[in-house]
This record gives sequence, structure tokens and C-alpha cells, in this order.
Amino acid sequence: MFKIDTLQGHERMSTQDLLLAIGEAVANGETDFDIVASGQHDIGGPLWHPEGKKLKFHVTNAGQRVGSMCLDNTEIIVDESASADVGWLNAGGKITIKGDAGDTAGHCSAGGKIYIGGRAGTRSGSLMKHDPLYDEPELWILKNVGSFSFEFMGGGRAVVCGVDCEEFTSVLGDRACVGMVGGVVYFRGKANGYASDIKLLNLEADDIAFLESGLDSFLTSIERPDLHDTLTDWSQWQKLRPLSFEEHQPKPKPDFKDFRLNDWVKGGIFSDVAMDDFDVKSTVVTGLYRQRVPSWDNAKYAAPCEFNCPAGIPSQRRYDLIREGKLEEAYKLVLDYTPFPGSVCGSVCPNLCMEGCTRATIDEAVQIGELGFSSVYAKIDPPTIKTGKKIAVIGGGVAGLSAAWQLARKGHLVTVYDDAAKMGGKLEQVIPRGRLSQELLQTELQRIVDMGVKFESSCTVDAAKFNEIKKQYDAVVVATGGHNPRFFPWEGADKLVKGLYFLKAVNRGETPKIGKHVIVIGCGNSGMDTAVGAYQMGAETVTCIDVQKPAAFKKEIVHVEELGGRLIWPFMTAKITDDGLYDGSGNFIPGDMVIVSIGEAPILDYLPQGQIKKFRDWIVAKKDQSVMDGVFAAGDVIKPGRLVDAIGAGINAANSAAAYALGEPIIPLVTKEQIPAQRITKEYFEKCHHCDLPEASQDHARCISCGTCRDCRMCIESCPEKAISRSEAEDSTFEYVSDPDKCIGCGICAGICPCGIWSLNPNDEPIKMYRTYNKN
Repeated sequence: MFKIDTLQGHERMSTQDLLLAIGEAVANGETDFDIVASGQHDIGGPLWHPEGKKLKFHVTNAGQRVGSMCLDNTEIIVDESASADVGWLNAGGKITIKGDAGDTAGHCSAGGKIYIGGRAGTRSGSLMKHDPLYDEPELWILKNVGSFSFEFMGGGRAVVCGVDCEEFTSVLGDRACVGMVGGVVYFRGKANGYASDIKLLNLEADDIAFLESGLDSFLTSIERPDLHDTLTDWSQWQKLRPLSFEEHQPKPKPDFKDFRLNDWVKGGIFSDVAMDDFDVKSTVVTGLYRQRVPSWDNAKYAAPCEFNCPAGIPSQRRYDLIREGKLEEAYKLVLDYTPFPGSVCGSVCPNLCMEGCTRATIDEAVQIGELGFSSVYAKIDPPTIKTGKKIAVIGGGVAGLSAAWQLARKGHLVTVYDDAAKMGGKLEQVIPRGRLSQELLQTELQRIVDMGVKFESSCTVDAAKFNEIKKQYDAVVVATGGHNPRFFPWEGADKLVKGLYFLKAVNRGETPKIGKHVIVIGCGNSGMDTAVGAYQMGAETVTCIDVQKPAAFKKEIVHVEELGGRLIWPFMTAKITDDGLYDGSGNFIPGDMVIVSIGEAPILDYLPQGQIKKFRDWIVAKKDQSVMDGVFAAGDVIKPGRLVDAIGAGINAANSAAAYALGEPIIPLVTKEQIPAQRITKEYFEKCHHCDLPEASQDHARCISCGTCRDCRMCIESCPEKAISRSEAEDSTFEYVSDPDKCIGCGICAGICPCGIWSLNPNDEPIKMYRTYNKN
């Protein structure tokens, strides 16, 4: 006998190692095993001897699934009880459990015999089955089983002897044989709660013959031959089997006319809640009783470009206008959202709109960034009606100027205060001239002035000035940005040069001192700007480091690398010396100048201390961006962000400040839901314009116009009932209408629309009418 003791001292053999050891022993010719287990799983199968000899296992303290997938010519004996899944997927083995078995004993067994000398748990015998090419599986249980026994049984025979079970109302547990379609369950004692489609029968001669032929083997195996006489009183036994196909009584077909006449109408069980006019409608109808109703949902959803733009610019609408030949209107449209279509959208924005563009899933995104340059010289007139309300904006950067632009267009008198000599914030002071044309920026700043905004440059706003402004104006927008460079208290931090101050000096036309071998801490966009500035000032090499993957735009990284710069990450700065940088592991990067560019915090010392709620260095604003009575915040004073984020924040702050100044309730701007991708029919567009990219202003043919009608009239041409018509107003706006007296709700309009404009909705109008009728 080959013995394996799985517990040596305090060391327990894993299940995998035990099964490998058993498999190796079988391969070496062993046939008789004594397994001293310690809860290992799957002992006893699937195994076969290389010479076809019988395998025998004596197992103590087995874990789950003892005899799992046990094969023919294998015998397993367990002296005590065993846990769940005894004989799971048994395929021919003989498995004897002399004590109780846990849940799902014999689960999915398809062959062999399982003997249990005690009780078995829930779902025992479930999914047993019989392959006609082999002997059917058998499951013998001395006492009783738990609930849901023999669930979905499809074949084989189960025997529940019911010994010592007089106190149980059912030796088969509750809800036995649910879903049973084959096989037989023999039981001795009481049984209740089994499935309604199972037939209870007395034993026949062949049933008794089967039980007599197997009973002695079962009792001998579990060492209870003394029960032979007790268990052979066949008058105490019964059997359960599923109904045959012929025995199933077909349900009568429902008589709907009878139901409506006798059950639904007055006097029936639903008469107090329902009325029936007995008007039978066919499947294909028009008007009120259509099953579905189409709706033309033009611009109900935001296109991915619009949804992903923090300023909410509907670029798909711009392309629609270009497609309609309304070029001037298209170029002016963007000015409803930003005064910087060229400076930001066209020059320095990462163009999140293009990242989400549906067209990019076909070939390449439409060129929304380039389209911004078409609006640089667009002119719009100042409002003719003035409100008389005065609103101050503190901070002449992107957020502040965006708010000022929106407020001036609403007819308010707006003054922008900034301590710099020139307006523009980081557009003017920090962004390298190579990334942003000065002529372009000045053109767009002048457009803000032409709208009526007054600039007060070189004006430092301290606490006293702020109080003065707050008294003089009907509302105030705070947008002073982030101008306090951040850094960590590294050893040698006093040797650092602040990247923000360095870039401001470069843009002022100064020539700040630069080292030959510069190290820039930070690989974001500001870090790349700093690297470019270092090369402009004469640096021979620039190395940019970061603790994480560089966050800069790809094109900015490529530009720095083309200049000769290199990026190293991850690098955790620990010490700064005159010769370079060290990390905590002693790695060294040589350099004679270190510039830090890892972000900036706002300077808020001009605000009333104690009245402004803050988190660390930033203002905590309410949902309407208010920070105190009549004061609203936007941009980097709330949280660091991109320039396009500042534009969106400026729009929201302007909306709230304008409402406050007029004494109106502040209504938050609503963000539309992004159009679900499945509403767009990309196949319509896949066959067109795979050639070279056109000019951005000519990209309207490639734009899918997600969620906005491109006026293609395909729905009109495709409607089988000619129910759809197009109407146009005096201002050239148009809409498509479905005539309910012609429409049958077929849905072809929704299916054919390439842009996801038409929706097909369940028709609940009859239900509304019915409820109104019953209410009255």
C-alpha cells in the first residue's frame, strides 16, 4: 500500500502537490493508496492505471469533491463524513462515504456508484444524467437528503433509504425533483413538497429487482448489513419519476374573446380599474393607436466633440452650417462659447473634442482645432441693449477674459483688473511665442475690447482694492489663476529656478540666465514649455524628469525631443546640488541648472480671510461657482486645469454673476447627454472621403454630424407611407415632421438616419387617455 501523509509537523501539503504525487505514483504502477489528507480537494480522479489495473483509495479527512470525475475501475473509501461535491461528475468509479456527505453529493454524476452511509446535503443528486452507451449512475443514501434534491435530474437512479428519519416530514427535503426530466428516485418514508410535474408511484417488479440486486452491496460497503431485513420491506418504498411526454396535459389555448367578455368588462375582476371599448386594432395602424411613435430629436444629444469640450462648443453644428453654405454664421458660432478660437482652440488646446470624434473610428478625426483659425477675424456686434449692471472681473487670464466676454455680450458693463502690463494671463506671459502667435492673441484681445470690456492693466488688487471693487460693482468674478510656483522641500531646493518666472521673463523679451546643461523637474506641458524656453536662451542640453509617465501632449514632447531634449521617468528627486540631481537610490543626473515646473497655486491674499472656504491653496466654490455673496470664482483659483477648462469655468461664472446682478435665480447650465454610439450609422460614411485630408474648413463632408440633422432627406425618401415632410422657417432654420395620420410607426426613419436624429418611442398616449378617462 502506498501511503501519503499530507501533514508533516506544521507543514501541510497543498492540493496541487498531493494530486501531482498521486498521479506520479499511479504512473509508476501503484494501485493501492492510503491517503491521510488534511482537507485537500479532488482526491481520487480522474485517474487510470497504465496497465488497466484497479485503483483503490482509502482516504481520511478528505476535502471537497472527493472522487471528482472518478473513472471506471477506481474505488474510493472514506471512513468518516465528507464535505461538499462528493462524486462530482463521477464517470464510473465506486465511492463509499461511511458517514454523512455535504451538499451536492453526486452532482452531475454520469456513471458509477456512490454510497453514503449517513445523510446528504442540499441539491444532492442534482443534474445526474445517463449516457445510454454506459451503465447508468447510482446514488445510494442511507438516511435522508436536504432541499432541492435531484434538481434537474436527467437520468440514473437514486435510492434514499430513510433510516432514522421518522421525525422528518420529507426524507427528500423541500422542493425535490424541480426540473427533473429523467431517471428515478426511490425512497422509503415520507416525502412532501416535490415538484408538481413529478409522478409518485408504487414499486413494480423490476424496481424491486433493482433494489434487491444492489442493496446488499450498499449495506456491506457502509458496514450496515444489519439493516437488510428492515430495508427489504418493499411496502414502505415508493418512487418518483418525471411525467412522460404523453402524460403532460397540454394547456388549453386562451380564448381572448371569452376573457374580454367575462373577465375584463363590467362585472369582471378588473372592472373597477379598466374599461374596454371593444374596438379591435390591427397591428399596422396610423394615428392614436400606433405601437410606436417617431420623434425628430435634432440636437437633443451632444456629439462626442461637444460633450468632451469643457467649453461645450458644438463643432458638429459649425460643420452643419458650413455644409449649408452659411460660412460667416459658422465662424461666428464659436464666439458664443469662447473669445479665443485661434489662441486656445487652434494653437494650444489639446483638442479633447477630436479625441472623442466618431470620425476617428473610421479614419481620422475631423480637424476641429484647425477650424478655430477660421474664426480669428470673425466680428460680432456689441449688444444694443445694456442692462446698466456693472460687473468686475479680477484676473486677465483665460478664465477671467472668458467670463468678461460672456458678461459683455449679455449687455453688462465689464471691467477686467490685472496686475500685469498686458492682458492675456498665461497666453501672454508663459506660452512660448513659437506655440502662440502674438498677432493672433492681440487680435482676439482687441475683439474683447471691441465688445465693450474695459481693461485695467498694471493694477494690483490687494485686500483694500478688493473691498473697494466689491462695493462699486453689482457682482465680482475672481479669476486670478495660479502664479505661485509649487515645489517640494527637497534638500537643496534653494538652488531651484521657478519655471513660471523663467517663462514670464522669456516672454517679456528678457534674456534670463541659463545653464549649459539644464534639468527640468516636470514633464507636463509647462515642463515642455520650460524646456523649449531653455533652448531658446542658449542651453546645450535639457533633461526633463518626472515621477510618472509624462503628461504633456504628444506633439509638445516630440518638439522637445527634436530640439535634443530627453525625458526620464520615473525619477524621484531627493537632493539638488550644484552639479545635478540625486534620487533616493543614489542615481545621479548631471546638470548645472535645475528649473522646477510642476504646477502653480493661486495667490489669494486679497480675499477676506476667514470668509472664503479653501482646500489647501484653492478656493472651494459652490455649484454655481459662488464663494461669497456676489463673488464668483473661475479657473485655476478653484483647481488647476487646462486653458479650455478655464474657458468653460468662465462661462459658468459669467452665467451665475449675471443672474446675481439682475436679481434673478441662478440656473446652472445643463450639460446634454452624449449621443449613444449605437445611434450613429457609421456605415453611411465609411465609403466616402478616404483620400488626403482636406482643409479644416472643407472637412464638413467627413463630419458625421453626430446628433444634429445634416438635412440629407434620407428619411423623407425612405418613408414607405410618405409621412415625413420638411418645413423651413423665415430664418432658414428647418425641421422634419412626421404626420401621425400617415405614420404607422415602422421605424424606418430611425433606422435609416445616419446621424441618430430620429427616435422611435413606445406609444403611451392611449394609456394616458385611458388613465384620464378612469380618473374622471
